[in-house]
Formats: sequence, C-alpha cells, structure tokens
Amino acid sequence: MADLLKTMASAARRARRRPLSTVLALPRLLAPSTPKPKRKRRASASPTARRKQSTVPPRPAPGSFLTDTFTCPQGTVDYRFYTPKGSARRRMPLVVMLHGCSQSAPDFAAGTDMNRLADELGFLVLYPQQSPKANVGRCWNWHDPKNQARGRGEPAVIAALTRHAMSLGRANPARIYIAGISAGGAAAAIIGAAYPDLFAAVGVHSGLPPGNIRSLRSAMSAMRGKNGPQPIGKLPPQLPTIVFHGDSDRVVHPSNAAGFLRNLERSRAAPLVCKTSYGRSPGGRDYTRKIHATRVGQTLLEEWTVHGSGHGWSGGRAAGSHTDPAGPDASREMLRFFLSRRRSG
Repeated sequence: MADLLKTMASAARRARRRPLSTVLALPRLLAPSTPKPKRKRRASASPTARRKQSTVPPRPAPGSFLTDTFTCPQGTVDYRFYTPKGSARRRMPLVVMLHGCSQSAPDFAAGTDMNRLADELGFLVLYPQQSPKANVGRCWNWHDPKNQARGRGEPAVIAALTRHAMSLGRANPARIYIAGISAGGAAAAIIGAAYPDLFAAVGVHSGLPPGNIRSLRSAMSAMRGKNGPQPIGKLPPQLPTIVFHGDSDRVVHPSNAAGFLRNLERSRAAPLVCKTSYGRSPGGRDYTRKIHATRVGQTLLEEWTVHGSGHGWSGGRAAGSHTDPAGPDASREMLRFFLSRRRSG
C-alpha cells in the first residue's frame, strides 16, 4: 500500500508540471499489467492449396489426349491437345496441326501419327477442329478475306488458342510451329505470315501459298492450277517453311507449291542458293527434295515433290483419311525441320 501511495503522490506532482495527457495516463499506470496474448502463427498454404488458388489450370498428365472447347472475342473452336509421355517438368515445343476438309482432329492425329512422334521426340501437339457450322465441309475458310489477316477471323482464333495451349502445356515460347494439309495447309501459311512473333516455322502439305485469293471462285481456280495465288505488294520476311506436294494431286494442283518460292524471292533482295537431291522412300515412292538457302547456309524453304502421290499426307498411316503410306515420312521430316529452329527475340 505504501508503494501505491508513493506512486499516486509522484503522479500528482508530475500532473502539476505536465499537461493533461499525463493525468489521463494515470489509470494506465495503476492498472495491473497483463501479458499480451501470443499471436497465432499463420500456417503457410500447402503446395496443393497454392495450386488451387492459381488461375492457371494444371498441366495435363503425360500421355493424355485432352478434348475441349476454346472461346475468345473472335470466335469459338473445339480442339484436341496431346501431352507426350515422359517428364511433366520440361518446357517443350508445341506443334499446331490444321486438318483438311472433311477431316476431324482425331482423324488427322491418327493419319499423321504425330502423337507417337511426340512421345519419341518430346513435343506438345494442338489440333484445332473446324466446326461444320463455320464450313459444312469442315474446311478452314482461308479463301475469305476476313480470315486472311492478323487480329480477326480464323487466324485470330487459332493464334489465341495457340497461346492458351502454350499456357496449358507450359510450352517453350521460342519453339512454336504450325502445319496443315490442303485447306489446313493454306490456313497454316496465312496464320504463320500473320503471326511471325508467335510461330518459328511453317509446314504446308498439299496446300497453297498466301496471295491474292479473295473468294471461293478464285480459290477453286487456283486449286485447279489456273491463276494460282500471286503475291501482293512488297512482302515481309518469310518464316522458314517446309512444303510437301504429290505431283499426281488432283485436288490441289502441284503447281501451287512453286508459289512458296515465288513469295520467298519477292521478300528478299539477296539471291538464294538451291540444292537438289533425289531419293526413294521405303514404300517405293520417288521424291525430289530442293533446299533454298542463303549464301551462308541458312535454309529458308525446303520443297518435297513426291512422285506418283496424290492428295494425301505423305508417309501417313492408313488409320487416318487422306494419307499416302508409301511416301516419305512428311511428319518426321517436318519435325526435323521445325525442331532445329527457334523464334528469335
């Protein structure tokens, strides 16, 4: 008690010399001290919880063949997405495959055998699938001007879907490639030209080069070998391109393959060096291979003419439609061409 009276007297003396705030603090001085409650340590989120909170979907399991639908401001498209067997931690290349008329994504996957090669070589495969509502024959509408430029129509949808697949599969952004057959080949050439900042190389099988085609009538004429696509104005640098075409193709005339070299020559001032070789596939098809390169040896265009082959994926499997199993393996050759290239920047 004596100590308490001394404390009160001392506080009174200080109050006479100090402002009101000191007096108001007296009750706090007299109050018995209480220990502060211990703060509970917040448990850190587990890796599983962090994944659930993330907006990025989990990467598909190795060996899975995903079926889904993608929507963006320019449209909606169904697709199949193959993740190869093996390590799920790799940043793998991505190959976008555009089917031809009357085909579906699973049909094209079976015919090209790309999923098996993906397991062997380690890359992701995206198969966009055209809707019969967009084209009754499931053809990509490459002949329509609204589908021939960056930022609109089918090129914009495929580009947006490609970026979605890159995120989904954790793909290597410097190693993205696009290929297709027939209408899909023509569309692949257009999309590659429209998005050189996305794709590193293009593969075209039995297709047509970008040019002045602006209607279905002009497209049909070009496919018959009359008034083929011609370049318009000054052309920008062309993406490295590999072309396959059968010289007995009665759907898309073989003369269209020459348009890719014409566009390449128009896009650059320096001359090209051409190297020609000949061979025969294990199935008995003769072929001619031409490599068009710069003087320092950089290949810009590789042309394969498969002699005696029609309108079908060379070296493809009979399990899919529009294939020529006897021809050289277009899938493997395209992958050789693709996987040796990276997009600069």
